[in-house]
This record gives sequence, structure tokens and C-alpha cells, in this order.
Amino acid sequence: MDHLLTLLRAAAEDTRLRILALAARDDLTVSDYVHVLGQSQPRVSRHLKLLVEGGLLERFREAQFTRFRLVTDGDDAALVREFVRRLDPRHPRLATDRARLDALQQRRQTAAVRFFRDNAQRWDELRALHVADREIERALVHHLPIGARRLLDIGTGTGRLLEVLAPRVEQAVGVDQSREMLALARANLARAGLDNVEIRQGDMYALPFEADSFDVVTIHHVLHYADDPAAALSEAARVVRPGGAVLVVDFSPHDLVELKREHAHVHLGFADNQVQGWLRSAGLAPLEPIHFPGRRLMTGIWRGEREPVQRTGPATTTATTLAQGAAR
Repeated sequence: MDHLLTLLRAAAEDTRLRILALAARDDLTVSDYVHVLGQSQPRVSRHLKLLVEGGLLERFREAQFTRFRLVTDGDDAALVREFVRRLDPRHPRLATDRARLDALQQRRQTAAVRFFRDNAQRWDELRALHVADREIERALVHHLPIGARRLLDIGTGTGRLLEVLAPRVEQAVGVDQSREMLALARANLARAGLDNVEIRQGDMYALPFEADSFDVVTIHHVLHYADDPAAALSEAARVVRPGGAVLVVDFSPHDLVELKREHAHVHLGFADNQVQGWLRSAGLAPLEPIHFPGRRLMTGIWRGEREPVQRTGPATTTATTLAQGAAR
């Protein structure tokens, strides 16, 4: 009972409820909260401290930045989510906060889109500075699910990954928001002579596909640009068929802050337990991650599998009967 009272006391304040509503949408820094809430840094910091001490928020480091998120483990996580669910999104203060956060995220997204547009022709070269692409590509080929027929590449960029993986499946689809990138991808794939590839414009948070549409989904060096990586992985999991897999390639945690300024990165890499937690929350079973050291950055491959459908009914009964008969 004492623990429950601590949680309730920590949440029972106007600004702290607003913070919880914002934290449910994104992992934000103190300066983000100051901007959205329109309050002073000391006041915001005190509210965040009380929420962390009360067990409603948890803090984590990202290079020199400290970000805050809703607690992710145990019964407390479900209770905090219930607090947020019961908040009326039409409340004027919550609606204003949401609009300010949307505007902040839009500015960041615009910077990322501008970077892609300005660097479309050089993107593969820039990526090569960070990771040995050939080694990653070989690993992805090796870890494609056996018998995979349909593949989706989210944030396909220049289409390089489709060039590598499309010959190993029946159909491959690439989606990207940037029209410039899509034009470049189409040109590259046409030169490669691949006729089983489709390129579409799409949003990784709202993919234009039915659920259970693909055997494998790849997300290659995209999440570090995402305002909400967990939501992107959840959407990827939605379109994966039972027995299929999501393969994520991105940077492990690093301190190259210049990537935020010069390349519009939103996140400075991801820890294994962070990505595995997102995969698990999306309904996927995480597998052991794989790491590849680069010249200045470590790259990880994180894999999540969707459980296959268990066969029941007459077919299973028949198979069981045959097995029992053979045992006799």
C-alpha cells in the first residue's frame, strides 16, 4: 500500500500529469520539457526528479543528454500507462502541450528530410564512413528467415539493401518519405536489372500495408532519425507474418555529438536492452544481437521474431495419432 501511495502522490499534480502525457509520446530532455511546458528549467527539473523518485519515470543517458521515459518494467509500468490513458486528450493544457511537441518534432523531422534531400547523391558514401556495409549486408543475407518470400525495407534510401536482398526473395518492397531518395532508389534498382522490386512513398509510423503482409522487414540505419523508435518497430511488427522477423541495423551508443548537428541524428545509438525491449513490446521475441566494430562507430543488428501460428484441430490430431501409431 505504501508503494501505491508513493506513485499516486508523485502523479497527483497538474504539471507532473502533463509530463507523463508527454513522456508517453516521446523520450524527451529537460530542455524539451521546458520548451513545451513553458516553465523554468529549475521547476521542470524538480517535477522530473519527483516523478523519477516516485517510480513513474526513468532517466537514461544519451551522450551528454539525459532523457526521460515512462517506466518500462513491472506492474508500475502498467499502472502509469493507465494514468496516462485516463487523461482527457481534449483538455486545453494537454492539447496545447501536444501541439507544441508536434511542432518541435516537425522541425526536427524537417531538418532530417532536408539533410536527405541535400545529400541524396552522397548518402551511400556518407554511410560508408560509419560502418563496413559489405559485412553488414552479408550478415543480413545470412539471417534472412528460411523460405522468406516477401520483404519490406523501411527507409530504403538509395535502395542499396534491396539490391542485396531482393534476389533472395520473390518480392521486395522499399518505402521512404523522401521523393528524392525514392527517385535515386528507382534509378539504382533499374540499373541492377531487378524486376521483383517495388518502391513506394510511405511513413514508417503508418505503413501502407495490411497486417501480416511480409515475411521479413528490414530497418537499416533509420531508427537514429526516428522521433519514436518504439512506434516505428511496433508498426514494423504489425506487417510481419507469424513466423517472420524484423531485422534492425543501427549504431550502438556513442558520443559523436556532431552527428546531431551535422547529420540530423536524433539518437546517438541504442543499447541492446533498449532495442530488445522495444521488440518485445511490439510482440516479437528478441534474439541475440550481433555487433560489428567500425572505424569510429559500433554497429548492431537486432533481430525479433514473431511466433508462428500453432496448428490445432484435425490436422494436429491426425499428426499426433500417426506419431503414436508409429511409436507402437
